[in-house]
Amino acid sequence: MVILHQLNTFAAMDHIQTPSPPITPPAHQECLSPALPSPNECDNKIMSEAQNRQPSPDRASRSSFSSIRENENTLTQTFTHSKVSHLDVDEEVVDDRTPEVTPGPSALDKINAFNMIQTQFCPPVTQPNSRLRGYVAPADSFQGWKGIQVKGKLASRSFGDLTILNNVWGSAPKAPRNVKIRPGEAAIERLPAEILSAIISLLVLDIPPNGVSRRNIDLMSLLLTSKTLHFATLSTLYSQITIPHSRIFHKFLTHIAEHQTLGTIVRRLDFCHFNPSQLFSTAAERSLARNLTSETLLRCLDLTPNLQEFLVQEHIDQDLSADVLRKLFLGLERMEALDFCGCTSTFFKDSFTAIVTPDWPAQLSIRRLSLHKCLTLPSIVFETILPRLTRLTHLDVAGTRITDAALMSIPYTARITHLNIAKCKLLSARGVTDFLANHPAAQGLVYLSLATDARSHQLFDVEDISELLPVLPKTLKSLSLKGSKMDSSHIDLLRPLTKHLEELSVGRSLLLEDVNRLFVPDETDDVDKQLEWVPHTLKFLDLSDFWGNELDLVYLFNSRCAIMKAFSAPLEVVELAEDVFRRVVKSSATLKRMGWRTSEVGSRGWMVRQKSQDPSVPRDDGSRGWKMGAEAWGMRKIPVARAEVGGMYGSFMFGRKL
Repeated sequence: MVILHQLNTFAAMDHIQTPSPPITPPAHQECLSPALPSPNECDNKIMSEAQNRQPSPDRASRSSFSSIRENENTLTQTFTHSKVSHLDVDEEVVDDRTPEVTPGPSALDKINAFNMIQTQFCPPVTQPNSRLRGYVAPADSFQGWKGIQVKGKLASRSFGDLTILNNVWGSAPKAPRNVKIRPGEAAIERLPAEILSAIISLLVLDIPPNGVSRRNIDLMSLLLTSKTLHFATLSTLYSQITIPHSRIFHKFLTHIAEHQTLGTIVRRLDFCHFNPSQLFSTAAERSLARNLTSETLLRCLDLTPNLQEFLVQEHIDQDLSADVLRKLFLGLERMEALDFCGCTSTFFKDSFTAIVTPDWPAQLSIRRLSLHKCLTLPSIVFETILPRLTRLTHLDVAGTRITDAALMSIPYTARITHLNIAKCKLLSARGVTDFLANHPAAQGLVYLSLATDARSHQLFDVEDISELLPVLPKTLKSLSLKGSKMDSSHIDLLRPLTKHLEELSVGRSLLLEDVNRLFVPDETDDVDKQLEWVPHTLKFLDLSDFWGNELDLVYLFNSRCAIMKAFSAPLEVVELAEDVFRRVVKSSATLKRMGWRTSEVGSRGWMVRQKSQDPSVPRDDGSRGWKMGAEAWGMRKIPVARAEVGGMYGSFMFGRKL
């Protein structure tokens, strides 16, 4: 608490450095001293101190252009969807407004009543007549444990009551000594560099505010606090750079050009929140400004030689020239993660094709690669790049023209944990099954998406699924078979997988009665087999391939169906098709009685189990190491960097159709 209090004090400083004031008791301690000032004096003092601090944008309320981001609250599967950048103002959690004055006892009478708190001596039960062994407790008339007005969360001022009660019993606390601290010897400055950096990193904003507002105000204040905090903050401030619009990029590039040492600190360049229309209404205006172009982007890469993660999206694919791509793949020795999500322009395709040549080195440093929805890239790109990724762990090629040959060309030394080959129409069921069953790089998969849109393409039929399910590794946590043709015989093959899976998307042609068998043993099983039943581990179930009347809502809400029952936990989220979701929304009252609610964002909709109000039930915020920063369930894009979900990446992960 002392460390956090000092950080808040440092962060409250403005750009002008002022001498440190003498150490005085905190405002709340002064207001609780035995003298007991009036409540108005305490409120005025606290309010005046709060007004001295420059307000900093709140993390939980920001979103960016055409972005979807997860809400940081206690509800599962809730998102913010916005088309323009904005900065909301959160409601206060606790209502500390001074209540209206009503006729009654005077303020002096109330203070005297507080000072007259009575105590009572409680003798031990075994020796009721003893005055030596016992304890002192508040009298039965003690009214200190009072409630206060709240908005959404419970709160208590019991600490203040205990302080007053302690002052009644014992002596007044000793006033702290005025100790003069010499520069560089403050307690927080003597912390190890690792701990200090970990504390300062909590002030970083992964999700930027509206693009024209000041950013990272707290970090900028820390830079002006002391030399120790200045050097510790620089590493945090420049290690991960988020670019919401071209003006920020221009300022960043100008700064590292003047101070090139700072460029060596940069480890991540993140353009997933980039808004091309934030400052300019047309592409022509943006090109005239010359803030972000292929030339300036290449210069930025030259000034950041230790860059490890480079994340872009469809709004800047016109600036990814052949020289920029060549620099990313071949010119940065420490590059580990590349994401080109949604880049489909002709310029991007031509640039990529131009750099792909047979004379590339045999090995590349890339570990995590996302070409998610890069629809226009030719197959030669994958057949050239994938054989050189000897340390590959994350591969997202959803919607691309990858072939069986390119998939099998992944080196045996790779250790793939995340693989997304959804909607890859040039892949065959035989080639994918052979890769998953026999390739050494695919034996430790954690996330696997084989999803297709059944309306336009089918990768696996009934026989293919029967061959696929037995060869899937036991390390899987997320599996998508959406769009595959399945039947009731596959339930027996899926049951062993549900003992370690947390996400499961089933295909079409199943009945809801078939899916129900994943959660309860068969009634026809003998007693011994039912007693040996192992509960499932599913948190997310995708039923979006059940269209129209294929999803029997009467059976879903019936007592015979286990999906919606309390004993189906830990299941939390059930995804529905769009037309089915619209029907379920009309039955929100029934859902609420069953302990569920609805949630939607973009073109996706879910039924979500309500959180238990029992404090003894452990809370699960949905965060997992394999989700790389995401907390919601059912992501359709693999993240290649550990960060909060937002911007265009949030849209691709949770808001769009397959």
